[in-house]
Amino acid sequence: MNFKLLIIALIISAMTVLSSNVNAQYFPDSFGKGLKVVGKDSTFAIRFGLRFQTLMSNGWDVTNDDLSKIGNHESSFLLRRSRFKFDGFILNPKLSYKLEFSLSNRDQLGGHNAEHGFTPLYMRDAYVKWNFYKNFSIRAGQGKLPGNRERVISSANLQLVDRSILNSKFNIDRDLGLVVDHHFKIGENFTFKEIVSMSNGEGIGITGNNIGGYDYTFRLEMLPFGNFKSKGDYLGGATTREDKVKLAIAATYDLNVDAARQSGQLGAFIYNLDGTHTRKTLQTTFVDFILKYKGLSVMGEYAMRSTTDGNFNIYDDVDPTQLVGTYYVGNAYNIMAGWLFNNNIELTGRYTHVQPEVGVGSNITESTLGLSKYFVGHKLKIQTDVTYRQLNFANDISTNGGADDYLFWRLQLDVHF
Repeated sequence: MNFKLLIIALIISAMTVLSSNVNAQYFPDSFGKGLKVVGKDSTFAIRFGLRFQTLMSNGWDVTNDDLSKIGNHESSFLLRRSRFKFDGFILNPKLSYKLEFSLSNRDQLGGHNAEHGFTPLYMRDAYVKWNFYKNFSIRAGQGKLPGNRERVISSANLQLVDRSILNSKFNIDRDLGLVVDHHFKIGENFTFKEIVSMSNGEGIGITGNNIGGYDYTFRLEMLPFGNFKSKGDYLGGATTREDKVKLAIAATYDLNVDAARQSGQLGAFIYNLDGTHTRKTLQTTFVDFILKYKGLSVMGEYAMRSTTDGNFNIYDDVDPTQLVGTYYVGNAYNIMAGWLFNNNIELTGRYTHVQPEVGVGSNITESTLGLSKYFVGHKLKIQTDVTYRQLNFANDISTNGGADDYLFWRLQLDVHF
């Protein structure tokens, strides 16, 4: 059956359940929180949700880094994301689950090769989570790894139209495996959260055996002033309007043993000349923080990736003189701050710098100014931003560093039922 027809069938089935009082009770909720079904005996719950983002974008080349020489205009209208998701619990709230599907063509990119069975990436999340003992939980299945904060924040809850270039170059994304988390307090407020995961290391949608080794991720978060309102440490902007200063500081270390892709869970697969996979071990470190107080929000991140042998180039296993691939390694930092006014309009600025190793790619600097109008928090909002992207190569001494710059403007509507 066609995947989109299957999704439609699921939605129709869900509506059928909602319209029947034979086996379930239906509890309507406020806008943005989905439609919820709870069994009469309270042994299961299902919440259905839909969301989409429509994006208009415009871009211009900036010749020789001269803003008076703008040209080569490109524009597009896109259904940037469209998702169907449902979550709930089985038997009791300590055993929960989540599934999330991509519906739009733009949101299914990344497959269409042998490792993915030549199919699009329909499935985003599919896992169960068990709170098995006090403050300990284990998650099994496919979902986001405990990487950089910007990536773990849902694309529906971003402060700007999209994530930064740091995230697109260095994030460890989603994977299939196990995640264990725990939290505890010291004193009245100081909260610690530890997260450990073991996963395939090759990202989502893989249909065959594990190609390389496994991926191991370790993350520690510290919240000295206690938890944020409504999990606001993983919401962009100041929509929760904290009454007191709240701060979260975190560090992540990820070891991807024998990574078969250029960026670990993402990027192209690397092959020997005979078509077999070749690989090296990657290590990625993230440090991030988020601070919120009333209308103020500030978030910063640092990322660094390297190969364990110190060489980002990879050569054919049989003929070591033949270069067959390059891992994306280097470092980057990102800082953003915003202020939410009383009319729920937010002004945000972001500065990002990406510096890959010499020979891997160009240095990238982005300066972004954004404006958001929240009608129902992140559930219904309009966002726009303008970004100036500067490119140069570390080993190029020409006037413009070897590359033209780029200017782009985006406008996005986000609706989340």
